[in-house]
Amino acid sequence: MIIAVDFDGVLSSAGKWPEVGEPNEALMNWLSDLRTGGHKVILWTCRVGEALESAVAQCREHGLEFDAVNDNIPEIVEMYGVNSRKITADYYIDDKAVVVKFEKGKEHE
Repeated sequence: MIIAVDFDGVLSSAGKWPEVGEPNEALMNWLSDLRTGGHKVILWTCRVGEALESAVAQCREHGLEFDAVNDNIPEIVEMYGVNSRKITADYYIDDKAVVVKFEKGKEHE
């Protein structure tokens, strides 16, 4: 399983950019446990440069490492033969997410 997770408002409290907010230790611990179990975790954030480095450092300080940062994991690149700009994951954890489900034969608003 591959999980892509956002930083601001998810792994860290929102509203602090470019600084880092308070860490979401429960989520960091859960993701770290998933990695220990063989799952892959990707940091998927708009942060770049020093702001990104600060985010990764905060996560490391709380025991969370990433298999990729703003990039696909190597296994996905090898499987498809390209490195798409859209990160491939089974689950996306983001504070701005909207779940859209369409079912055949059902009206949607």
